[in-house]
Amino acid sequence: MLLPDRIGKVLLISVASAAVAGLAGCKSGGNTNNVGVTLNGAGSALVYPAMSRWAEIYGAIRPDVKINYKSAGSSVGVQQVTSGAVDFAASDYSLDDKTLATVKPMLQIPETAGMVCITYNLPGLTRPLQLSADAVAGIFLGKITNWQDRMLKKDNPGVALPKMKIAVAYRTDDSGMTAALTAYLSAVSEEWRSKVGEGGVVSWPVGVGGKGSDGVTEAVRQSPGSIGYVEFTYAQQNKLQVASVKNLAGKYVVPSAASATAAIAGFSSALGKDPRTPIVNPPASAEAAYPIATLMFLIVPKDGTDVGKRSALKGFVQYVLGDGQAIAGELNYASLPDEVKQYDQQTLNQMTVNGKPIPY
Repeated sequence: MLLPDRIGKVLLISVASAAVAGLAGCKSGGNTNNVGVTLNGAGSALVYPAMSRWAEIYGAIRPDVKINYKSAGSSVGVQQVTSGAVDFAASDYSLDDKTLATVKPMLQIPETAGMVCITYNLPGLTRPLQLSADAVAGIFLGKITNWQDRMLKKDNPGVALPKMKIAVAYRTDDSGMTAALTAYLSAVSEEWRSKVGEGGVVSWPVGVGGKGSDGVTEAVRQSPGSIGYVEFTYAQQNKLQVASVKNLAGKYVVPSAASATAAIAGFSSALGKDPRTPIVNPPASAEAAYPIATLMFLIVPKDGTDVGKRSALKGFVQYVLGDGQAIAGELNYASLPDEVKQYDQQTLNQMTVNGKPIPY
């Protein structure tokens, strides 16, 4: 599998020409002469492994459909779908009201959730690093500068932390991972919120920059004592050391599909009303939740003119929200809770073609 940060790589699923068939027994409503439907998508690198598998399976279910997905980053995907250059986008962050007011109507559909892993290079460390929210904020603010800091010792009792200076590595490119991490830091640190804020690109108080997870990982690997952040799937693929992060329940939690699902569940009621609700720093009731997680969205135009494409796209999204959730779990992404699935289904039902319901 290609690494998620190989920007510009394109997933191309080969298909055979056939009459348009409905997903899971659904019919195409008179669109039977439309063959060779192609859906083009772009966006999130974080969701690339899941998107690859979803597209592959949907192509088998709908052998008339070819799906191209370019892992170009969330901001690129959003720009391309809102300009009409692609049929759908995947994004690590949602569009705000100001942006939505400037583009043609878009539907934002949560598809899964991913996690930001804190990765580090600490030679001789005998067990995985544990970090509290204050420690994470202090490190990235540049206030905690040595691994012998008392706060770090408190987080890691009985562990011989090295006598090394801390070197921070961060991403220079516009990144959903940066947006998620800075949203978390803004939630747990008033100082971070007032001095730095949140977003896909921020002015980091300290550290060295690298492009993509590859750049951050290289910087961390080359410098003992360093710390950075990458997405969970990337960390697994590259066998990186990742820290356990303390949540509001007082538990040090490792990133996993289960702990990301627990993070979503901690906000399930709010998400059922507004899927743009951040899922960082879940409430103490979510004891098993990893605190640095982010929902990922499929962004699709509400209306379109091509009946075949719109039918195929609706079927693809329907698959992702249904059987595709199990695939997400297998790839260590979070499965969506029922409240979010219900919202997603209501949103998906708003898709139209030429202003009319999509034949399905």
